[in-house]
Amino acid sequence: MPWRGPDVEGEFPTLGYSVAEWIESLCVIPDGDHLGEALRLSEKQLRFLLWFYRLHPKAQVREGQPSRAFVYDRGGQLVAPQKWGKGPFAAAVTVAEAEGPALFDGWDSAGEPVGRPWSTPWIQVTAVSEAQTANVWRALMPMIAEGPLAGLIPDIGETRINLRAGGRIERVTASARSRLGQRLTFAVQDEEHDWTPNNGGRGLADTQRRNLAGMGGRWLATGNAWNPTEQSVAQATFESATPGVYKMLIEAGDGDLTKPRERKKVLRKGYEGSWWVDLARIESEVIELISLGDIPQAERFFANRIRQSAATAYDITAWSNKAHPETTVPAKSVITVGVDGARFHDSLGMIATDVKTGHQWPLGIWEAPSGVTDYEHPLDDVDGALIEAFEQFNVWRVYVDPQYIGNLLDRWQGRWTDKKVVAWWTNRMKAMAYAVRAHVEAVAAGDLTHDGDQILTRHIGNAVRLSVNVYDDKRRRMWVITKEAPGFQIDGATAAVLSYEARGDAIAVGALEATKPLFAFT
Repeated sequence: MPWRGPDVEGEFPTLGYSVAEWIESLCVIPDGDHLGEALRLSEKQLRFLLWFYRLHPKAQVREGQPSRAFVYDRGGQLVAPQKWGKGPFAAAVTVAEAEGPALFDGWDSAGEPVGRPWSTPWIQVTAVSEAQTANVWRALMPMIAEGPLAGLIPDIGETRINLRAGGRIERVTASARSRLGQRLTFAVQDEEHDWTPNNGGRGLADTQRRNLAGMGGRWLATGNAWNPTEQSVAQATFESATPGVYKMLIEAGDGDLTKPRERKKVLRKGYEGSWWVDLARIESEVIELISLGDIPQAERFFANRIRQSAATAYDITAWSNKAHPETTVPAKSVITVGVDGARFHDSLGMIATDVKTGHQWPLGIWEAPSGVTDYEHPLDDVDGALIEAFEQFNVWRVYVDPQYIGNLLDRWQGRWTDKKVVAWWTNRMKAMAYAVRAHVEAVAAGDLTHDGDQILTRHIGNAVRLSVNVYDDKRRRMWVITKEAPGFQIDGATAAVLSYEARGDAIAVGALEATKPLFAFT
């Protein structure tokens, strides 16, 4: 059946209507007062299906390449507010991919597309933790057991649902990598705003999507609006220009959540069509978050707006806007270097700053591999990176936090003296708070640029505020940076702070003037 909508001119063929009719005839509401009643899709949910199952006008049945018939042959992304119904909707699409007309099977005599089920469907409901996979799984089990689907799918378990011809639906998390090499036909990637490089989410997504590509399968990614400092899979998917992915981000519209009238308007629009949502209860959750000073979380989860955490140290948008990978710092330029990190764990960062322009770039960031206990950063490589910097540039100072890498400091001071390589202890709270503020403010004001290195950007995004017992001259409490949790590396960010602090000291003593020739000959 063709679909005519405001997003396109004319009509397009889609299996979405067939899938929607199948869902509404066989799926039931999985919980609440309406448990067991026929599931009815909202207008936005129907719209997603129509686009997700959109077909090429001249689609053909291709053996071994079933996804080629679809315009969005890789998958789809649904970003919607909390409690919008993403879990039950993903469960309904999952059972449609398991038993419904989810594959293109040609055209009928009237020129309408025909769908068919997979012969041996293999589906994974995936998240970075067991608790998150439950969002879909707890809707999936009663959706099958409490309605007509119980006759089609009688074997239901807490971790696996057996299908016909050896097919299955299973729960998988980031830790179960041995189960990711399967011949998958469909995958739900739930809560992708929480899939980050720090928790294995990026690797999980990449592996699973490659496996789906091998079978001509597709994926459905769901989640809330993301925190742009976390470099989540949700953000990477949404911002990618690679074709083949249908993206729907539910817009809540403009409005200030701190103002009651505007807040109600925003929530009504964001949850439009979601009849099961108690807007008064949602509003009370928003009000509580506002009272706690966490407006960004209220914005992300209930207005579906992309916002960084209130605790995040840096304006990551401002940082990203100043990426200039094309910038080349000329040889013999006056630079400063900051070094911070550990020897046997976490990470070790070495960041350079061009004193003249404020441009920053990593000389190296070394991260300990996850799950490896007997590990030491390659100190010869770290040493070599600094030697190369001294050979290429005029290094004014190197500021090093020696807390965990005193052996490197000793080596470097022995080679270049303690006047050139300075022990800069980051546990001096007052000095560190001022150094952090200078770097954070420079980022926010656009006073520095950087080379766009993704690891450094991740470390910048990982840095959160830690208030300390230090006050500035206006009696404002100051803060330093720390990591939110183990696994969130920030040593690159700390090294950038030290490097920028050294740059300020260099300018203060006229280091650039000292490099100019005293006489000019003509």
